[in-house]
Amino acid sequence: MKDLLSKRQRECLEYLKSGGLKRINILEGSVRSGKTYISLLLWGFWIVTKEASCTFMMAGKTLTTLKRNVLEPLADIFGAESFNYSTGKKEASLFGRRIYLEGVSDSRSEGKIRGLTLDGAYCDELSLFEEDFFKMLLSRLSKHGAKLFATTNPDHPNHWLKRDYLDNRELDLLDVKFTLDDNIHLDKKYVESLKKEYKGMYYERFILGLWVAAEGRIYSEFDKGGAVLSEVELHRRLEYNPPLFTVVGVDFGGNRSASVFSLVGFDKGFKNVYLLREYYDKENKSAESLIEAFTEKISEWREEFPPLKAVYCDSAEQLLVKSFRHAVPVEVKNALKRPVNQRVAMLCRLISAGRFFVNSSCVKFIESMETAVWDSGRAGVASKSESASKPGKDVRLDDGSVNIDSLDGFEYAIERYERELFKF
Repeated sequence: MKDLLSKRQRECLEYLKSGGLKRINILEGSVRSGKTYISLLLWGFWIVTKEASCTFMMAGKTLTTLKRNVLEPLADIFGAESFNYSTGKKEASLFGRRIYLEGVSDSRSEGKIRGLTLDGAYCDELSLFEEDFFKMLLSRLSKHGAKLFATTNPDHPNHWLKRDYLDNRELDLLDVKFTLDDNIHLDKKYVESLKKEYKGMYYERFILGLWVAAEGRIYSEFDKGGAVLSEVELHRRLEYNPPLFTVVGVDFGGNRSASVFSLVGFDKGFKNVYLLREYYDKENKSAESLIEAFTEKISEWREEFPPLKAVYCDSAEQLLVKSFRHAVPVEVKNALKRPVNQRVAMLCRLISAGRFFVNSSCVKFIESMETAVWDSGRAGVASKSESASKPGKDVRLDDGSVNIDSLDGFEYAIERYERELFKF
């Protein structure tokens, strides 16, 4: 097995062999660096040394991501005879040891584990967890020799995980750092492509594995000369490679914001993403006028850019969503509304890879791309989509001074297709 592992991965196994594991063991660094694979080997090899009566927990941001990132790979590594799980029952068994499964998507998750006594825990993408949950989880690891294993990508340098744990030399903590180049099994062309897809802060975090702050313009790589297409250029490209399907993202406006419909197309193989059309209404005269405009645009866009697959709406206005469903013969769903920073990272990656194009007629969206910035903390104004700025958290400025509505509408359209757009 050693010949199949990178130098950094072999070092991790040596910690297990030599008794060098600590109470808290964190593998951090770039994407695709091999840290998850070796963390699962460590987890399994350590668990098998524990008594069959011991109890463990594995946690992720959601049970869905836990299954995709951890449970399925763990089954591949150790086989169905050694590992089985049920996300419905939120339980698993590894070498006969009982493991609780938990998603920690919000601050209330901390209450889910009160009263538990655990011999060990595994955390996937730890920097995405709420701090209160992590503190409670550590308190549940009260058995003699209990240990925590976790993986994470870097975040803001003042993130609670970095500030209070990774930089705290008084803790019984092992911190192993990975970079993309530590993974010896990745195809060289894929590595080169991945490095091109991340720029600026994202390159430093997700390629080099550094904890750096987000500052200045968010979409600094956005180049109107290459990404913005005239109507003629757009149709020329789509004639050569027509849209596989189109979708619409909807953001509903309020007192200081606009209502936006964004028509987005994906070509064959999800190679490129196109913002084809936009509707922008700052007046928001009435619900009736918005429903009328929505009906008109959907009818128009279905004819112009078929096939129209679905509409994804801001879930904050359920009465409007229901009205939209009755107004058009297209499936209308609630948007996932994933964390803003996850949506930002998707778009930045597409831009850097030269896979994102905008119709020049979408002037409001182009303006939003050119003016979007990270909140420096001076404004101190709560975002409409997330809580107010916190130390250690990157926040896109949303105080009414810049057009965020066009970005939200577009992001609601593409967020469901992250896996298809970035196949590994």
